[in-house]
Amino acid sequence: MINCVYIHIPFCEKKCKYCAFCSFQLLKKKEIYLNTLKKEVKFLYKNEKLKTLYFGGGTPSLLSADEIGQIIQYFNINENTEITLELNPHNISFEKLKQLKDVGINRLSLGVQSFDDNILSEIGRTHNSNEIFQTLEHARHAGFKNCTIDLMYGLPNQNLAQWSKTLDIALNLDIEHISLYGLKIEEGTYYSKFLPKNLPTQDEQAQMYELAIEKLSKKFIHYEFSNFAKSEDYYSKHNLSYWQCKNYYGFGLSASGHIGNKRYTNTYNFNEYIKNPIQKEYEILSIQNQIEEEIFLGLRMLSGIDFENINKKFNIDVFKKYEKIFEKHLKSGFMQKTHKGVKLSNKGILISNEILCDFLEV
Repeated sequence: MINCVYIHIPFCEKKCKYCAFCSFQLLKKKEIYLNTLKKEVKFLYKNEKLKTLYFGGGTPSLLSADEIGQIIQYFNINENTEITLELNPHNISFEKLKQLKDVGINRLSLGVQSFDDNILSEIGRTHNSNEIFQTLEHARHAGFKNCTIDLMYGLPNQNLAQWSKTLDIALNLDIEHISLYGLKIEEGTYYSKFLPKNLPTQDEQAQMYELAIEKLSKKFIHYEFSNFAKSEDYYSKHNLSYWQCKNYYGFGLSASGHIGNKRYTNTYNFNEYIKNPIQKEYEILSIQNQIEEEIFLGLRMLSGIDFENINKKFNIDVFKKYEKIFEKHLKSGFMQKTHKGVKLSNKGILISNEILCDFLEV
């Protein structure tokens, strides 16, 4: 059964300099886009009861509450469904937040990135720090009880002391969840063409990440590489579905989905999507592909991978299959044993890409 849905809203007021997501300034075309999106949903969605519904982008908060509510009505939800909306804190009124709450949104994800106005301006964000605090205050008064923020490290002109201040501010906010993202210069972004000056080194980025773990873990549960929650009740249920290799639908431009042993991806071309929203590129996942995904995504979780779960799912002995790799990293201290399997240690997380590549060699 598929009970998780991602909806991609590609519209933005302005493209951030680091952003590689499918987004653009075409808000005048939102009506035809939303009508096409609904056609795609009608074609693929089988009225399954949803555990999670996630609006990402782009900037989904550019849509009106009524437009978002109309999309929600296409799905089988109840009071327990986690319905998340990504939000840019720029120019968001209390009235807009109250309307979003009234149409069913119950979790807000704010693209904060930094509390330093100079850095926000440098990376191309449209909001300032005061708007962040104001939006969170309005959200509380509107009745939202589950708010998460994104923070970025490794940004231009950002040093360890400045990052430490950012973390301290975040810790003093009335929020339930924090997600961290290290800056990566990705192809097609503004920064890929015009490399910014004064970027922290890789070692400095690693120090920023370690400092975040040290500080945030005092008040939050560090449950995934980059995610921290006040309690298990505030884990991102939607993202957990990805990390646990669950099936999910993805609707909208550039969205991807996972159904059984197939992964599909929608086109990134706006006109192609409008012309044929049910056209998708499918990838068949072999058993080996699926086992590797279970390991890669499972090791992102601080609880690690569950050997028994993988063994039952694929009728294998996963420890035996990868015994030399597990033993190597257990001996080095990059992995640790758990009562269910293994997990990465904090120092293992820092070189996780190298560790995960080992499993591709079997």
